[in-house]
Amino acid sequence: MSSLTALIKSLPASVAPRLDQGLSQLALSVNGHQREQLLGLLALLHKWNRAYNLTAVRDIDTMVSRHVLDSAAVMPFVSGPRLLDVGAGPGLPGLVLAILAPELAVTLLDSNGKKVRFQRQAVMELGLENVTPVQARVEQFAAAGFDQLISRAFASLVDFVTLTRKLPADNGQWLAMKGPGADDELHDLPPGIQLHARHLLAVPFETAQRQLLVLNVES
Repeated sequence: MSSLTALIKSLPASVAPRLDQGLSQLALSVNGHQREQLLGLLALLHKWNRAYNLTAVRDIDTMVSRHVLDSAAVMPFVSGPRLLDVGAGPGLPGLVLAILAPELAVTLLDSNGKKVRFQRQAVMELGLENVTPVQARVEQFAAAGFDQLISRAFASLVDFVTLTRKLPADNGQWLAMKGPGADDELHDLPPGIQLHARHLLAVPFETAQRQLLVLNVES
């Protein structure tokens, strides 16, 4: 038995049914391999978090909803094919999206060494060939041509767009995962950037309002 399989088997009995129910509520279907990868990601995150404090969420059942299902909720609006997760932390939402959509080419960008080390460990143990972790400050990241840039907890809308202005491809989009308070940030968008779409997100087992703001360059 591999160490990852043993980790998955050690998860509380509540975790897998909670994940299955949440994915069903989101109308997302996964095969057995993807389900195992999502459970493996949870097991790894829970294990590493005890030693490295990757996230303030300690409870494994809460990790299912607040990290995995919250990340998965944006899947209908992610098309890529080149996706940059800005300020990815321990790889959220990028790792979840890469598991759900293996055709995506996902780059995880974060400046925190311990979080990027976790990303690399997760990529290796989960066998994710479509994910590239990068440790760098976003201001120093020089790659470009991404179809979509996504951020879950990186910065304000203004900073998100301003710091990454040169990174999207032509017709690229910024996907900002936000709470209701982000409406005020829309008034301060840089010139030439517009709100393209707003999607309210119903995250299973979570009561806090979530939304996805899609921004692009004015045509």
